[in-house]
Amino acid sequence: MYIYMRFSEVVHWLFKCLKGGSAAISPRVHRGKMAVVLEKSYIEICGFERESLLRFRQITLNLGVGLHFGGVKYADSAGGFSYEDSGKLLSVTSNRFIHWSTSGDTVQFVEQSLDTNLLNNSVRLHIPNCLLLPGGVCIQETLNNVIILIVTSQSVHRLVLPHPTRMYRSDLVTELQMQSIFTDIGKLNLNEPAHSYVLPFAQAVPASAPSTSAAWISHQGEAVFALASPSGSITAVTLPAHDQDGTVSIQELKQSSMMQRLAGWMPTAIRGDQSIPDLAISLAVHQLEDDTFIFALCQDHKLRMWSFKHQMCLLVTDMLEYMPAGRGEVKASPALAHKLRLFFSSSTGLCLAIYLAVPKRSQFCVLQLVASENNRYSLDHISTLFTTQETLVDFVLTASDIWAVWLDNDDQTVVKYISFEHSTTGMWNQVFVQPSPEEEVHVGEDQDPREIYLDVLFSPLRFTASAIIKALQIYKRGTERYSDLSWEELKKEVTVTVENELQGSVTEYEFCQEDYRLLQVEFWSKFYACCLQYQDVLSTPLALHISPATAMVCVLKKGFVSFLLPCFAVDHLYLSSDEYLFSEEETPIAEDSNLSRDVLQLVQCLRMVSESLPEDMAYEMDKALEDLLSPEKVSEKVLEGLLASDNENVIQDILNKLQDISNPTVAINTLLRELDLEADAETDTRPTGQSLRVRISLSQLYGSSVAASLICQAVCQTAMTRTLLCRDLLILQQLYLRNGDNVSRHTHIYLARHYFMHYFSLFRNADLQHLSVLELSDSSTPTSSRSVLNPPTVVELFYQNVARKAIMSQMLSQQDVEGSQAMLHWPQMISSVLTLLCQFLWPSNPSFLFPECLMVNCQYAQLQEYVWLVGPWCQVNVGSYRFVLGHCYLASGEGQKALQCFQEAAAEVDKEEFLMKLTGSDEEAATATAPRLLYYNKVLRLLEDIGLPELVINLATLAISEAANDERSQAALWTRIFKHHLDLGHNSQAYEALTQNPDSSRQLDCLRQLVVVLCERAQLRDLVQFLFVNLHDEVVSIIESRARAVDLMTHNYYELLYAFHINRHNYRKAGTVMFEYGMRLGREVRTLRGLQKQVNCYLAALNCLRLVHPDYAWIVQPSSGAAVSI
Repeated sequence: MYIYMRFSEVVHWLFKCLKGGSAAISPRVHRGKMAVVLEKSYIEICGFERESLLRFRQITLNLGVGLHFGGVKYADSAGGFSYEDSGKLLSVTSNRFIHWSTSGDTVQFVEQSLDTNLLNNSVRLHIPNCLLLPGGVCIQETLNNVIILIVTSQSVHRLVLPHPTRMYRSDLVTELQMQSIFTDIGKLNLNEPAHSYVLPFAQAVPASAPSTSAAWISHQGEAVFALASPSGSITAVTLPAHDQDGTVSIQELKQSSMMQRLAGWMPTAIRGDQSIPDLAISLAVHQLEDDTFIFALCQDHKLRMWSFKHQMCLLVTDMLEYMPAGRGEVKASPALAHKLRLFFSSSTGLCLAIYLAVPKRSQFCVLQLVASENNRYSLDHISTLFTTQETLVDFVLTASDIWAVWLDNDDQTVVKYISFEHSTTGMWNQVFVQPSPEEEVHVGEDQDPREIYLDVLFSPLRFTASAIIKALQIYKRGTERYSDLSWEELKKEVTVTVENELQGSVTEYEFCQEDYRLLQVEFWSKFYACCLQYQDVLSTPLALHISPATAMVCVLKKGFVSFLLPCFAVDHLYLSSDEYLFSEEETPIAEDSNLSRDVLQLVQCLRMVSESLPEDMAYEMDKALEDLLSPEKVSEKVLEGLLASDNENVIQDILNKLQDISNPTVAINTLLRELDLEADAETDTRPTGQSLRVRISLSQLYGSSVAASLICQAVCQTAMTRTLLCRDLLILQQLYLRNGDNVSRHTHIYLARHYFMHYFSLFRNADLQHLSVLELSDSSTPTSSRSVLNPPTVVELFYQNVARKAIMSQMLSQQDVEGSQAMLHWPQMISSVLTLLCQFLWPSNPSFLFPECLMVNCQYAQLQEYVWLVGPWCQVNVGSYRFVLGHCYLASGEGQKALQCFQEAAAEVDKEEFLMKLTGSDEEAATATAPRLLYYNKVLRLLEDIGLPELVINLATLAISEAANDERSQAALWTRIFKHHLDLGHNSQAYEALTQNPDSSRQLDCLRQLVVVLCERAQLRDLVQFLFVNLHDEVVSIIESRARAVDLMTHNYYELLYAFHINRHNYRKAGTVMFEYGMRLGREVRTLRGLQKQVNCYLAALNCLRLVHPDYAWIVQPSSGAAVSI
């Protein structure tokens, strides 16, 4: 069953996201309006795991400590680390990063790459009774190692792992899969002093839990851990370098600016020199060449900067001074949710961003650290940014922006970003987050509830496998565990579980159909609600991660990682909420200011149409597209329904807005131009002028299963958005027509095209056996190594096997990648990849790679659906579509339909690239053979390999008419016809084909085969009765040679030759044959039976000679002596 979503199910789901409110590579992209990217908003794409469950290796580190802090709990947290060279194409760490998440006394790490699949890349570390602190994980890289620092409530840890560059001899890696740095983590003895240290002051009685922490590797290789003590001081624990001997030192930074070594952690009540307001709630560290600054944001709303080298507090700043009002009220209560982030670059210096969590007045302050003489420091105010969101989860400071993620009042994720230097309006830019699945699934009266719920649950865009498995375990009351189920096995398990639950609740033996259907809906909705609950938990955001090298933004969630992609201009306009649309003054899709206003006004009208469209009417539009009905007629019917139910005068409001559009036709055409993905006819994908090293790196770029899933989900999301836009635009055009305005009439074509792209982006790969009948290009050969547990969609299959190689070559074919050490800038690169992939999928483009990939990978059901959808409106590659449809018919056993398609495709052989490539791969292409004949030869070979001789005969007969002036081709075709007639037992037709063959050598070969086969079949009557005009001597020669070469007692070729001559009244020849037969019997078969046969042969020879004129009644027998006459 193929999984897809009706628009009636996705419209509301999509628009829930409206609530969310060195030199870089310059990719070479072919002309396509989709390439207009407005980096003003982003869209979230979830990177769901490709396997049923991510397999974490479990490592337990038992330090022998008890739980000392009673009911103290820390919130779950997460973070990420990107390699320094992750933005370099020619690096083994390109597009590679590590992310982690903590929960209680457990931390789990996952290393991922967008370029290659990493093996053994996930590990879960459990440290009993040691709770992970906020900020308690830090990852840094050195030349030889990746070092992970972990801070818990009772211990500190250092894991030293090999750097990826040291795991391989060079950056030139050709493997499809690579080992992760976590591969050998199990070999480490984590209990050794070099890796773990139990904090002595945490064992004191009574003990108090630290509030937050930070960690870093010093320039001397020491591991330093800073813990914010509950007394207000900062305790630093220093481990010696991992490859050196030394002792652990513990130091305390106190407000008195003195550094004191401690043997234990003295409680506040005993020491008496600290106060609770000094408690640090957020720590950050910045390393200089000869010092380290520790920044502490404390409960008294003050920011303190400590010098680790000089053992003193260098700066204290009251952050309330940056609040415009209400300072006294805020100062009276301790800060509990303030956050601190740092960013350093050589151009900007060290910048700090402080989030002040104040109810309804939260703000971000961006400050710059300024050094003056005498080791004095101050902070320059750069910007203050306000936000109306309440619950901040995390934020990140970059060179120019602040990115933040919140939870709103409904616990929905909100992600936004803003430029802290150039934002004049103070309005945050939108990120259209992936909305949660719908709380209820609409099941039509004519639909099977089980099928509908399975479609939604196992759609590529809805639920993770983890959520489904957790729900399944709860449903089965935790009696079973599922770790290695494939995607299909998991679906079957869900089906059996729900159906068994349903059957177990039935107490009556008879049900009417409607009652049983309602019972199905009840139980499936119960299971769906359970999946929804776990999916919401797994979707809870924990942190943001931004790669400094590539500018890639990730949202780290409890169950998976999502990626943010730049939003294209037309999608940005359609998805933007009203407050953003009203603030827009211009749009990059229109250069003229008046046209920009018209386009913005038009988009506002589209939004109004969408919001007023009921679910049943949206379903009608979807059904029309699926059934290939006229979208224009259905949109006219939908408009009639809107007018009939317009109780709030929405249509009148839309009409009033339309009056403000000065030139609607131009505005609509401008939108349609942005929706058009037409590309240039010539697409050169050869990576000219690149070294082997560059070509190998390009072959792996964005090649991992994570990248493939991410990019293809982005295609699906983009196509869905644009389908909805075209739908609303078509309804709006009907409103124009109703009022007598004749505007653009091409919207229905774009609606059909984008619907097609969305529809196919949800199809799962059927995972059939590859059939290599046709000798197509090498790029069509499947090379995917992805897991079959969660089968990819057909678009992922196409991207991995064909499109990615063409895209990368096309983007970078003219770049001096090696010379410039170009950086992989994520927003620019991913936008270009998405644009080119969509162009390859766009049916109206000359490229035929997608249908070809489906055919070569035996996705026949999907391919047949593809041709059925594009057939009514696509005028490009018509012959190629007929050819692949014929291939589908062959696969389903409908030979006559296939033959009809192949014949129809022949007319386009010399016009379409795919068909020309099909014929050009043959050796005969080097000759002067006509393209159509080459095409027929290719199809004939296909039919022969499949085993359809009747179709071969029919097509070869048709091809002969095309070869009137090509004797060589005629001979080959007649030979084919002869062969298959003979195989089918059509002896007369085989003989006719033999006689028509213009090539004497081929004719003789066929004649020899005919004689041998008919003799073996004992069909001697047919052989004797054929006339063999102009072939008599050849037939006789063939039979004679066979007769003289085989055993006399098992074959009767002499008797056949005798009958052949008798039938032609050539009695003398017949007598000669029998005489020779008798002579050989006398020499070779000296038995009674041989003597009897010899007598019969001589009698037959005598009878023949009596029928001949006496002057010719003799036979000459060659012998060693003179001739003997009879």
